[in-house]
Amino acid sequence: MTEPFRTRLSVRFGDIDRAGIVYYPRFLHYFHVAMEEFFRERLGRNYAEVLDSGFGLPTVHIETDFRKPLRYGDRIDVEVAVVSVGEHSMTWRYRVIREHDGELAAEAKIVTAGLDLEAYEKRRIPEWLREAVADSSP
Repeated sequence: MTEPFRTRLSVRFGDIDRAGIVYYPRFLHYFHVAMEEFFRERLGRNYAEVLDSGFGLPTVHIETDFRKPLRYGDRIDVEVAVVSVGEHSMTWRYRVIREHDGELAAEAKIVTAGLDLEAYEKRRIPEWLREAVADSSP
């Protein structure tokens, strides 16, 4: 497992529901933003360019636990780490931490599958990605 990568986000007005807390599907958006930042900052690749190359990593499995509420204006750190890389899939771990008190707001395990975006068929995780993830520890 690589060392966790962190990116800082803010809870926006559009993220909250009538109860004044983050609407739970927004956490999936936070996870994806963190993954894109992981590609850019840790692996040195823009995720859009990865997609343009014809390779995608769609989510095929999600497990999420919600621990503490997030409110409009909260600053959060979203932590992402690659737990494992299989032949055709990757398992990711995410943690959302509130900045003001360091409390864990949510955590997730997400499995993504390698996909040929033109043929819409499974594709092996490319060697460049395996090597980049293996070499991404600070």
